[in-house]
Amino acid sequence: MSTRLSRKSSGGVTLVELIVFIVIVGVAMAGMFAAFNTMTKASADPQVRKQVLAIAESLMDEIELMPFTYCDPDDPAAATATGTGDCTIVESLGPETTPGTETRYGSTFPFDNVNDYNGFSMPSGIQDITNTAITGLEAYSVDPITITQVGTSLGLPTDADALRISITVRGPGGVSTTLEGYRARYAPNTLP
Repeated sequence: MSTRLSRKSSGGVTLVELIVFIVIVGVAMAGMFAAFNTMTKASADPQVRKQVLAIAESLMDEIELMPFTYCDPDDPAAATATGTGDCTIVESLGPETTPGTETRYGSTFPFDNVNDYNGFSMPSGIQDITNTAITGLEAYSVDPITITQVGTSLGLPTDADALRISITVRGPGGVSTTLEGYRARYAPNTLP
């Protein structure tokens, strides 16, 4: 009797089979990496998303920390008015133009009330409160801010008793976010 094993019953892997396996796995991995690369290029950069949100939150904080009074804070009756009838300069949506035009960056007539930000925008690049461009944020923009009176929809006596603030910030690659917040006239006579 012969104890020699036949080649077919040895059960090992030949060098040719191993090379074919490596080639097949290599081609499959190359296809997967190409697909991942395409998906990564098409997705928004997480840093851009975070920056867009940080800009929107910063502006929201700035706006919501402003007074929300019946009279413009420049009005002598602003601290004591209990309604618009007590005001010489009634606070309205958008910046006041008397005695001078208010701007976010003004030193003489700065924004001094939540309502003043209605329609404010930064179409090309982000500026700080002193109108200085912030380095690295040149590709970002802020659409016109919308402030809407919504008091009655929140159960308050008049629409003018609460405001909805809507801020849309756009970044590179078409990334954008809209942030909404509310400000109620819970203490109408409070000035900064």
